[in-house]
Amino acid sequence: MTLHRVAISSTGIYVPPEVITNEELVQSFNAYVQLENARHATEIAAGSFTPLVESNVEFIEKASGIKRRYVVEKSGVLDPTRMRPRLTPRSDDQLSMMAEIGVAAAKDALQRAGKTAADVDGVICAAANMQRAYPAMAVEIQGALGIQGFAFDMNVACSSATFGIEMAVNAVKTGSARAVLVVDPEITSSHLAWKDRDCHFIFGDVCTAILVERLDTAPAGSFEVLGTKLQTSFSNNIRNNAGFMSRNEDRNPDDRDQLFRQEGRKVFKEVCPMAAEHISTHLAAHGFTPAGVRRFWLHQANLAMNQFISRRLLGRDPTAEEAPVILDEFANTASAGSIIAFHRHHDDIRSGEVGVICSFGAGYSIGSVILRRT
Repeated sequence: MTLHRVAISSTGIYVPPEVITNEELVQSFNAYVQLENARHATEIAAGSFTPLVESNVEFIEKASGIKRRYVVEKSGVLDPTRMRPRLTPRSDDQLSMMAEIGVAAAKDALQRAGKTAADVDGVICAAANMQRAYPAMAVEIQGALGIQGFAFDMNVACSSATFGIEMAVNAVKTGSARAVLVVDPEITSSHLAWKDRDCHFIFGDVCTAILVERLDTAPAGSFEVLGTKLQTSFSNNIRNNAGFMSRNEDRNPDDRDQLFRQEGRKVFKEVCPMAAEHISTHLAAHGFTPAGVRRFWLHQANLAMNQFISRRLLGRDPTAEEAPVILDEFANTASAGSIIAFHRHHDDIRSGEVGVICSFGAGYSIGSVILRRT
């Protein structure tokens, strides 16, 4: 079997039209807190209910580095009597919301590479949450784009994009596809616990797309994939129990465990060293050292996490050029974060220079991709 060299020839992005600033978020959250504390005033006085604590902008930015986030719908999130997006149901003959934003990002990626649907043989929809079980979101995106071949969904939480890249790289390398689109529609506002002070600021919505194809058909200036590496280790420290069996357990959809939850300090302590070691050993296996890497496009979950990992790799604080940050604008966008960082910050990479895309998250899961500019 002839193995083909593989490249990421382009990326695309869809950015939702609505923005929630930290100031807006805090104002609505504190209004919710005041309503709840007033509703439970008798229990609070009796000591049987712990009063909720208000949030503030300084707390959010110190804890995360996040200043704003894009969302598909903001009025429901900012309504203190609702605290979740207000989405309109679509009929089965309408394009689903995840498919809609997936198609937009995919078209952007195709246009940037000078390609059409006829050049692509597969679609992988890789995201932290799918809006339904079946038919697969990837197949709907494939159909809307007019791509022949195959499509499937995959979920490895915040590592979904890098895991999807490895699947696409393997398909192209072995010749089962000429090119594959990895699409990451992350509507994280729908799984966020907006009523929880510890995490109500974390996530934002977006969709990214990555075109993976044979190096010999990729446009000049593409990034050759030198290697991919995946790692998982089970942990309950990031979890969401919502699923198709919840209704059979007579669960309340508002139960706290039916949304995103995490043990943030444990995640930081355990995942950061794992991610740094993962990147370091992956680079070493390909004859590189962290000092020889032009840029690290890291998962955008928390500024302190990225700084820790970069410091562990480089032995010093990274510059903004070495490890660019986009989470101040986008917040945590699950699997799409490292791809946004790559999308926004790769034009200045010169031919022959090496970079690493790395994502990490629930599972635990870690995925890395070593790239070299052609």
